[in-house]
Amino acid sequence: MKSVNAALIQADLAWEDKKTNLNRLEKMIKSQEKAEIILLPELFNTAFSLKNAALYEDMNGPAVEWLCNQSIKQGADIAGSVLIKEDNKVYNRLIWVSAGEISGYYDKRHLFRMGNEHQWISSGQKNRVIQSHGLLFMPQICYDLRFPVWHRNQVENGRFKYDVLTFHANWPEVRIQAWRMLLIARAIENQAYVVGINRCGVDGNGIFHSGESMVVGPQGNILAEASRGKESILHFTMYHDDLISWRNNFQVSNDWDDFKITD
Repeated sequence: MKSVNAALIQADLAWEDKKTNLNRLEKMIKSQEKAEIILLPELFNTAFSLKNAALYEDMNGPAVEWLCNQSIKQGADIAGSVLIKEDNKVYNRLIWVSAGEISGYYDKRHLFRMGNEHQWISSGQKNRVIQSHGLLFMPQICYDLRFPVWHRNQVENGRFKYDVLTFHANWPEVRIQAWRMLLIARAIENQAYVVGINRCGVDGNGIFHSGESMVVGPQGNILAEASRGKESILHFTMYHDDLISWRNNFQVSNDWDDFKITD
C-alpha cells in the first residue's frame, strides 16, 4: 500500500525576523524523524510582510539554501513559501525541496488585495504538480483557497491530475470559518486529500491567527487538526489505496464539467 507520513508545522512566525523564524522552525523540524514530507506556512521566514524590499531573496538566497539543508538533514521533502525576486518582479513562491534539491515551485496566483498584496507581488500564471512518495501534490497559497476553478482536479486518460492539494497560509482567525469550510469543500469536489498549513499567533499588524491547520480526506472528513492558537506539529498518514478506492466506488469525476482557464 502506497502511503506517506507527513508533518504540518503550525508556527508562531516572528515579524520580519528571518533568524528567529528559521531557528524556531529548525527546532520543530528536528523532532520529526519519521516524517517523509514536512509542510511549512506561507512566508515562513518573514511572516506576511510584503513591502520591505530587504526581505526579498533570490533562488540562490539563504531561505532556499536553508530548505535544502533541512531536507538533507531530515531525509524528507520540505515545502513552504518565501518572497522571491526574479526578473525585476517579486513572487510569493512555494518551494518544494526533495533530497536537498528543488523539485518544483509554485507562484501564488491570487493575491490578497484587501492586504494590498497585489501592489507588491506579481501573480503566478501556472499551476505545478509535484510527485512525491507515490502521490501527486498540487501546492497552493492561502487566498488561492477561495478560487476553486484555479485548482479544480481533472482526469485525463483515466488519471487524476493530482492526489493532494496543499494550502500554505497566513489565514487570520477573523475569517477562520471560511478556512475550515473551504478546505472541506475543496476535498469533496476534487476527490483528493486537502492539507491546510496555517500560522498561529499575532503578526506585526496586530492580527491574530488561530492556526487550526488540518487534513481533510477525499470524502470531506477531517482526519487531523492542530491546536487552536498554539504552536503545534500535526502528524498524519495519507494512503493512496484509500484514495483510489473512493474514486472507483464513487465516480463523480465522470460527470465533471470540462473547462479551460485562459488569462
